[in-house]
Amino acid sequence: MRASRVPRTSALWAQALAVSAGAAVGAVLRWALTTSSGAEEVWTVLAINVAGSFALAMLPGWQVIRRHPVLATFVGTGLLGGFTTVSAWSGHIVMLSAQGHFVGAAGYAALTVGAAVGAAAAGGRVARRMAADSFEEVTT
Repeated sequence: MRASRVPRTSALWAQALAVSAGAAVGAVLRWALTTSSGAEEVWTVLAINVAGSFALAMLPGWQVIRRHPVLATFVGTGLLGGFTTVSAWSGHIVMLSAQGHFVGAAGYAALTVGAAVGAAAAGGRVARRMAADSFEEVTT
């Protein structure tokens, strides 16, 4: 490995701080939405996970994200990592199952996975279009 590929300590700390700050913001945003949305928590968590999947897949399409690795870490790993939650989603499935709602638990699991994967695919398509558009702007 060439020496230029080894991150400097200051760069690692910048990345660590970006993840920490982003995660704090994302977690507080998730908490605020789940406690104030008025909807049942399971539906709020579903919406959060789907929106987060879409946003995470879109990140590569934003030029500013591609140009600034610390910003990418803040938004991707930090903010969206703190915002989305597999632990709450799996906890809801366990809770529904424990209450005897096996079909509801299976449906919720399938809906969450299907919607999140679909949102990620859609976000990826948007990102590719955004990247292609920005490439055309640069070359013309």
